[in-house]
Amino acid sequence: MITDLRLQNFRLFQDDSFELGAGINIIVGPNASGKTSLLEAVLVLAQGSSFRVASGELIKFNQPWARLDAHNGNYTHRAVKIVREPTPGKLFEIGGNNYQRLSLAQSLPVVIFEPNHLQMFSGGPERRRDYLDDLLEQTTAGYKSLRRQYKRALAQRNRLLKQTNKASSSQLFPWDIRLSQLAGQLVRARSGLAENINHDLPALYNQLSKSKTIVNIIYANQWPVDVYESRLLKRLEATHHEDHLKGFTSSGPHREDLLLTFDGRPAQSVASRGEVRTVVLALKILELKVLQAARGGQSPLLLLDDVFSELDGKRRHALTDHLATYQTFITTTDADIVLQHFTAKSNVIPLG
Repeated sequence: MITDLRLQNFRLFQDDSFELGAGINIIVGPNASGKTSLLEAVLVLAQGSSFRVASGELIKFNQPWARLDAHNGNYTHRAVKIVREPTPGKLFEIGGNNYQRLSLAQSLPVVIFEPNHLQMFSGGPERRRDYLDDLLEQTTAGYKSLRRQYKRALAQRNRLLKQTNKASSSQLFPWDIRLSQLAGQLVRARSGLAENINHDLPALYNQLSKSKTIVNIIYANQWPVDVYESRLLKRLEATHHEDHLKGFTSSGPHREDLLLTFDGRPAQSVASRGEVRTVVLALKILELKVLQAARGGQSPLLLLDDVFSELDGKRRHALTDHLATYQTFITTTDADIVLQHFTAKSNVIPLG
C-alpha cells in the first residue's frame, strides 16, 4: 500500500502531492489533465519503469530531472530520481538505501489494466508474450535478467544475419548455443505460468459469463519443454541460409504465441468481442491472485486506466466484486460511473 505521493517535474506535474486511500482511489479529470501520469508515477515507484514511455520522457519538458516520493503502509520512504543530464539514468531510494535498479524483492507487486489490454487476443502475438513475461518478471527471481539476456543474444545473432558479407556458420554457432540455452529457460517459465493460470481460468470465466463454455489458454511452444534447447539448436543450425535471406532469426520463443480457445476452437473464429473481453477480465483477476501467492500474500496494487468506460455494466460489477482487498487506482473522466459501483467510501482525487 502507498499512503502518499509527491511528484516533482514529472510529466505535467511541477510539484504536487496527494494523499492516497487504502482502498479505492478514483482519479477524475478531463483528458490531458494528468490522470494516466499519476498511474505512471505509482508504477515507476513500485516497479521502476512506465508502461508507456522510456524514462527520459517522464521528465517535465525543459527540466533536467524528475523526482517521485512516497511512503509504504509501514511508513518506509520510497523515492526515485530520473535524470536527463549530464548522464541519463535513475536512482532509487528505499528506507534510506540507494539502488541503481529494483530487484524483485525491492519492487512492489502491481497489476495494470488499460484499454489496449482488451485487444490482447485480437492483435499480434507480441502483446500476449509480453503479458506472460511481464507477470513472470514480478513472480520469478532472475526472470527479468533472463529476458534481457535473451533479447541481447537475439539482437546479436540478427546483426550477424543482416551483414552484407554473409556470416559463417562458425560465427553464428556460439549465438545458436547461447540463444537455445536461454530459450529453454524462457519457454519452461512461460509454459508453467500458462498452465498455472489455465487451471483456474475455465471456472472463473464461467462464473463471470454465466455460461458453460470451456475456455482455455495454451502456450504454443514449438517443441516440448524437456527437449526445447536441443530441438531449437538443431533448427537454428539448419536454417542459417534461410535466416540470412530473411535477415532475422525465424525460430524461438520470440516467435511463439499464447492461444485462446472456446470449446476447443480458436477464439478468433468463434468468440464475440464481449466473450474475449470477459476472458481478459478473468486473466487480470487471476493475475492479482498469482502475484499475491507468489509474493507471500502481499497484496498487489491495482491500476485501472480508463477501463470502466470500456466495460459494460455486467463486467464492471464483475471487476468491482474482486477489488475489495486491493489498493486500487482508477482513472476516469466521469467519477459517477465509478462511484455507483462502490458502496464503501472511495478517495476521489480531482485533477484539471
